[in-house]
Amino acid sequence: MLTRVLVPSGVLGLGFDRTALERGVESRPDIISIDGGSTDSGPYYLGKGVSKYSRASTAAEWKLLMEAQAKAGAPLVVGSSGTCGVDAMVDWMLAITDEIARDQGRKVRVAAIKSSQRPEKIAELLGGGRIEALEPAIKLSETGILDCSNIVALAGAEQIAAALETGAEIVIAGRATDTASIAALPLMRGHDAGSAWHGAKIAECGALCSTAPLSGVVAVEFGDSGFTVEPMADEARCTPHTVSAHMLYENANPFLLREPGGCLDTTEARYMAVDDRKVAVEGSNWIPSDAYTVKLEGSRIAGYQTMILAIVREARYVENIGAWSRNLRGFLAEKISERMSIDPDAYNLEIRLIGVNAALGRLESKPSAPAEVGALVLVSARSQSEATEIARLANPFILHFPLPGDCELPTFAFPYSPAETERGPVYEFALNHVLRLNDPMEAFRLDVLEAG
Repeated sequence: MLTRVLVPSGVLGLGFDRTALERGVESRPDIISIDGGSTDSGPYYLGKGVSKYSRASTAAEWKLLMEAQAKAGAPLVVGSSGTCGVDAMVDWMLAITDEIARDQGRKVRVAAIKSSQRPEKIAELLGGGRIEALEPAIKLSETGILDCSNIVALAGAEQIAAALETGAEIVIAGRATDTASIAALPLMRGHDAGSAWHGAKIAECGALCSTAPLSGVVAVEFGDSGFTVEPMADEARCTPHTVSAHMLYENANPFLLREPGGCLDTTEARYMAVDDRKVAVEGSNWIPSDAYTVKLEGSRIAGYQTMILAIVREARYVENIGAWSRNLRGFLAEKISERMSIDPDAYNLEIRLIGVNAALGRLESKPSAPAEVGALVLVSARSQSEATEIARLANPFILHFPLPGDCELPTFAFPYSPAETERGPVYEFALNHVLRLNDPMEAFRLDVLEAG
């Protein structure tokens, strides 16, 4: 028996080649699976409980996928709805689905998986010894858990399978592992677990495992001895190199991938070109774990932030921007202490040098000589008013702080007015742990309803 999974894109909202999607639907997939989010963009979206992608963009792509689902007659699954996968984002996707179904004049059976966790319950489970830290470990306390604005558990294949077993045409899942929606049906049909999870990992980001990553659409087919993966766009090809390389993507170990219920081991996997477009993979192994665990993600407010951006163009200052930045930080620390009586531990002032090393900081390995540098000053404090007050104190010195021995003021400029921009609350991840479950559905809720 073969099971064919169509993956339209690495994430809903990123876009895909419509012609490639049509070709994928014509290949008669057994299921259409797409991811809806991740933690790639930081803790804000989970902390706030909102989507990174616009509603209009999400709805436009979801409409095309609902049309593809109807044409293919196969279930459509989205995991990690609304980027962060909190219950509110599942409801957000349900509302979009209902609107589209009404416009299409159809009624659709939908299964919704809720992944949000009550902080009080997680704190209770911590005391019961059912929560274990992952590396790098985050110090966890009951207070730290209760401070979280949102906590989610990551669903695996078992939870997606439970939703599919309801006969749903569409499954809208809260936070889930990137691979769960792809691996679920092959596992339900009895395919080798190693192949199911490995194929899901390769296809999780759509055409990123091909030579044309922006084309989006790939099909992964599971058989008796392994799986094959093939891009659906004309210009795209999968090669043993592009496919095997995807095990490096977002993975600390290129041979091991941990999922709820076990670990994928690709040490013995073999990648073979079937033709100039398709790759076959065999030899993947699945190692079941002694206990069924799901990862927990939590986010909480770490403070409030105000930023200032100044542009530096004077050649001597550009050349010595590192020294200028260090001297300015020391000078401002003294002024803040003198004029505001704020403990140094109560705030953070950071200067990122755009065009020099803003992304990598001390790890920058490609120094350059830019014509201008953007000095991005980020002030984080206990309250928004305090962060803005510190930024306003810093404001005149950012424009009028000379290098040592330099009597002439530099040519600096603020690109907008007012110079200070309040960024609001800044969030931090507060959980990097797993929760041991007695039953895979223990931490999740499953609802079945009719859209349209």
